[in-house]
Amino acid sequence: MNYAIRYYTKSGNTEKLAKAIGEVIGVEALTTDSPLSEKADILFLGSSVYAAGASANVKKFIEGLDPAKVGVVVCFSTAALLPSTYKQVSELLKAKGISVETREFHCKGSFHFMHRDRPNADDIAAVKEFAGQFIGR
Repeated sequence: MNYAIRYYTKSGNTEKLAKAIGEVIGVEALTTDSPLSEKADILFLGSSVYAAGASANVKKFIEGLDPAKVGVVVCFSTAALLPSTYKQVSELLKAKGISVETREFHCKGSFHFMHRDRPNADDIAAVKEFAGQFIGR
């Protein structure tokens, strides 16, 4: 199986999750500025909620994906207040003909004075366990 990780972050919250996933699956977590040139049976895609939706960077990354190179996308995200970007991201991926895993990982992220310690050690442990489910651990 081939794995890839791409993420977008402004505050570093989603990056923490991406790097934790990378530790588990043995793949470097790259930002969405790095196009997916290799085949990925599983692409872990990380985003955060900005202005009540997925960032323009994530949308642009999805637009550039080649469906022939992606088996399935597994979403993960952070947000201070709102629910995850799963619905919006999955709709964009499905419109391109890319399969999306129904399970996602989402946790609180720090923003100004809210949730200052998030993602915390428990969140990191949980995302590692989540990622492990996809590689048979």
